[in-house]
Amino acid sequence: MEEPSKQAPAGFALWALGFRPFYLLASGFAALSILFWGLQFTGWLGRPYLPAPIWHAHEMIFGFALAVIVGFLFTAGRNWSGLPTPTGWRLAALAALWVAGRVLVLTPFGWAAAVVNAAFPLAAAIAIALPFVKSRNQRNYFFIALLMLMSVVVLGIHLEQLGVLRFPGWAGIQVALDVILFIMAVMGGRVIPMFTNNGVPGAAATRKPLVEKAALGATLLLLAADVLQAGGWVLALVAIVAAAAHLVRWALWDPLKTLRTPIVWVLQVAYLWIPVHLGLRAAAALGWLAPSAATHALTVGAIGGLIIGMITRTARGHTGRPLQADRYETACYLMVLLAALVRVFVPLFAPALLLQAVVWSAVLWSAAFGLYFVRYWPVLTRPRLDGRPG
Repeated sequence: MEEPSKQAPAGFALWALGFRPFYLLASGFAALSILFWGLQFTGWLGRPYLPAPIWHAHEMIFGFALAVIVGFLFTAGRNWSGLPTPTGWRLAALAALWVAGRVLVLTPFGWAAAVVNAAFPLAAAIAIALPFVKSRNQRNYFFIALLMLMSVVVLGIHLEQLGVLRFPGWAGIQVALDVILFIMAVMGGRVIPMFTNNGVPGAAATRKPLVEKAALGATLLLLAADVLQAGGWVLALVAIVAAAAHLVRWALWDPLKTLRTPIVWVLQVAYLWIPVHLGLRAAAALGWLAPSAATHALTVGAIGGLIIGMITRTARGHTGRPLQADRYETACYLMVLLAALVRVFVPLFAPALLLQAVVWSAVLWSAAFGLYFVRYWPVLTRPRLDGRPG
């Protein structure tokens, strides 16, 4: 991982910038949590790791994905606003809050789990609101609102499980997934065309204002439909329109030119899972197939793929390393992609192999994020190669 002429300076830099602890925590958690869930699903784990599938979804959204989002926002937010985001003891305290949430969902202390898990996205929203508002960075205010919405949703899920609210917990999970989908759509549109043109000679990724508005608008409409718990042909129509818009958007990014550049194609392939997910959601809304295929196209394919791509690229960029994937990182990309293909399509075309598909997918996913954790521990805990802060 280290460049021959550029060894990392001595020192401990885990709390120097937001991406460092949260990328490590998220990758380690992703590897262990999915491995345990796969063992539980097959019955090989004697004592259940999580009490119900809703908690598996909860942990992947409010544990894994949210940690990466917060780490990314704390890092990018400093550049967007020109002002500091949490570092040092403040960053450590937020990481501890996240860890407490992961521990408490495994305990009988339901109220404590509810408060802590709702507090984490709210604290993150406040942490980015301070520099954004001070710098009048209005373009990114919506991130504050989305994190606050995540806080409300996770609290609602916990209160429903505690019997306080009559609120369908799975509806809350779907709304949270829609929020993450919108965040990915926004950030994907900002960075994937830019990374493509900067990293691939001859690439001509473009953005069309009408397509951008259609893709993001349809995604928000899908979020509204899920908040209102619409279904049937209404949800199917919204999902189909959104799928078409995102597919056109992706095609404009010149994806075929990226096939020889892993650090770019991983993002292109991951984004392609978004229209796949939306198409499967439409089919599920019409009763043509089980919703699980659509859910895992989003969670394993799109979220998993974009996260493994972004946490390698941004970690390299913010530690002074070349923006090129080595063979280990490429292996991580391929394993996450294979995990998605297996989890989504094997049960669709061979339902009798569901159990095997879950096991194979879990092993591939856990291996990918476990490899990232091991390879990036020294990268994320040591100072930048170029001696700059961060």
